[in-house]
This record gives sequence, structure tokens and C-alpha cells, in this order.
Amino acid sequence: MKKKIMAFCTIIMFGSPTVLLQVEAEKNNNQQIIDEQRSNIQLEILKGNVELNRVKEEIEKINEQIKRVEQAINDNNQIILETENKISSSQLEIQKQEAEIVTLNEKVSKRNEILKKRALTFQENGGKVNYLDVLLGSTSFKDFVDRVGAVASFVEADQNIINQHEADKEEIRKKQAQVKDKLIDLQSMKVELEGMQSQILEQKQHNEWLRTKAKKKEQVTLSEQAGLMQQDSALEAMYDLTDFDSNEILNGSLLLTNETVKSLISNGLKYVGNSVYVFGGGRNEYDIAAGRFDCSAFVSWAFSQVEIKIGASTEVLKNTGTPVDVEEMQPGDLVFFDTYKKDGHVGIYLGAGKFLGSQSSTGVAIADMTNGYWLEKFNGRVNRIISQ
Repeated sequence: MKKKIMAFCTIIMFGSPTVLLQVEAEKNNNQQIIDEQRSNIQLEILKGNVELNRVKEEIEKINEQIKRVEQAINDNNQIILETENKISSSQLEIQKQEAEIVTLNEKVSKRNEILKKRALTFQENGGKVNYLDVLLGSTSFKDFVDRVGAVASFVEADQNIINQHEADKEEIRKKQAQVKDKLIDLQSMKVELEGMQSQILEQKQHNEWLRTKAKKKEQVTLSEQAGLMQQDSALEAMYDLTDFDSNEILNGSLLLTNETVKSLISNGLKYVGNSVYVFGGGRNEYDIAAGRFDCSAFVSWAFSQVEIKIGASTEVLKNTGTPVDVEEMQPGDLVFFDTYKKDGHVGIYLGAGKFLGSQSSTGVAIADMTNGYWLEKFNGRVNRIISQ
């Protein structure tokens, strides 16, 4: 069976124009229609896979944003807790200051009583007694001196009471101002707290919106992919009914006209079925003779057979040639896959959704990019080395 398929592929790629026309003429018209339909659907599947990978990357970014939002919510909650503690401390301070004001008011009230009594005594004496009369009424020099001392003491005592009275009133005014300032600060903190709570609510809503958006995109893309795969499976079943067994490897759409691409693929096909994947292999004569390749070394070797020198690592190859869109893929283009890392695998596109490469499970082989593992891993990067 393998020999039959390989022979058929050899006829397609290397046979004379007459033979190619004969092969094409033998195909049933229904098969041609199915081939065209499947080719279009498979291209859409590839495009859908690229979109799905893009959506997955977007979801990953959204998840990172969600983590940042959650962290912001936690930070805001911590700030709110600290603010509430400050409010509690401020309230305790206000209560303390109010108690101090009460004490100062009591002292002022007592001094007011003393001053009232002094004023009452002065009034009871007709309001005419003054300190000069007290001094002039002395009976002797000693009496005069005693009266001077007494008057000075009274004057000093009254002055002290008045000064202390004024100082306490000023302190009360300052304490009251401080209380008012703390109340203003407290009100400001309350407004700030309410603002924080509002921001947290907005962040939560944004978080939910991001999740909904991500899930919707993922579901739409997966649904579209599932629909395309169902269509392709149905067409594949119809194609099987025509009893045309060449679709196991390459179908009639791979009729190459570029001689360089023909030679490139012909050389690569020599190792199908008689090679092994070796990481780091394919970089010396022994490995090449024994068919020991990793993916990038195989691609580099195949191009060297048509006198095109390119690198032997995916990091170099992904920046080699001209990037083209998935819709414009042609045989001979490099196609890349995200396996153990981004752009971790590379192969040579054959057409009809298939590529040639050194796979870790099979060695050099032809693989299908339109379903299964390689569909999932294809990342949409296509580089053209040979202009066609």
C-alpha cells in the first residue's frame, strides 16, 4: 500500500505533463468538487485554528488582567481597613479632647465665680474703695508698708486669675478648633472610603465583564471550529465512497509547477519511512546518512539540496524568508507549530493541508494540519523561502 501511494505521489510530482493530464482526467468530477470543497474548508479550519490560538492568548492576557484587578481589590480592602482604623483612632481622640474641654470649662467657671465675688465685694463697698485709699489710710509707716504688701498681693492675685482665665479660654478655643479639624478630616476619610468602595464595585463589574467576554469568544471560536470539522468529516466520508485511495497522503491539488519546490519536496520524501527523530541531529554527515534529524535540521538539509542555505534552528528559521498569510500558503513554504515552546516545531508545507517534517514520534513523515494534534499546535506562522 505504501509503495502504491509513493508511486502515485512520484507520478504526480515528477511525471510528464501527459501523464499528469491522464491522471487528472481519470478523476471523477464529484471527486474534484469534493477536493475543492475540502480544500476550502480545511483552509478555513487552519484560519480558525489561528484565530483560536489568538483568542487563547487574549484569554491568557485577560486572566492576567483579572489577577491584577483582584490584587487591586485586595489592596483597596487593605486601605479601607487602615482608613477605618484611622477613623476609630480619630473618634477616640475627639472623645479625649471633648473631656479636656469639659475640664477646662469647669476651671473657667470656678475662676468666674472668684471674679464675681471680688466684684460683689467691691460693689458692697460702694464701688469707691480703691487701692490708693487703702494706702493713704495707713496709721504709721509700718502700717503703710504692710498695706503696700497686701495691695500688691491682691493685685497680683487678680492679675494671675485674669491671665489664667484668658489662657484657659485660648486653650479651649484651640482645642475646639482641633476637634473641628479632626471632624473635617473624619468626614473626608468617610468620603474617601465611600469612593474606594465604589471603585471596588466597578472593578468587580469589569472583572465579570472580562470573564464573560473571554468565555464568549472562546465558545464562538470553538463552535465555528466544530462546525467546520463536521463539514470536513462529511465530505471525507463522501470522498471515501468514490473508492479513491490516494487521499491517504497527497491529493490531486498537489500538482507542482515550480521545479525548485519539486526538487525540494522530492529530496525530503526520500527519508519518509527510513529516518528517526533525534534532538540536535542532522548536523553532520553521519546523522544525515543515517536519517537522524530534528525538525529544523531536516528543513535546513532539504533546502540545502536545492542550493538554498538557511539556518538549522526554529529561532533562526522563524525570521527567515517572507511572512505570508495562511490563505496564501503554497507548497514549499515553512509552517510553524507551538509544541514544547512557541515556534517549537517547523515543517515544509505540501499543500492540501499537509506538511513534511521530522516529527518526534515518526521521524520524517507527512502530517495532516487540518485535524488533531497538528491543527491544535499550528500557530499561523508561514514563511516563504522560494518565490513562486
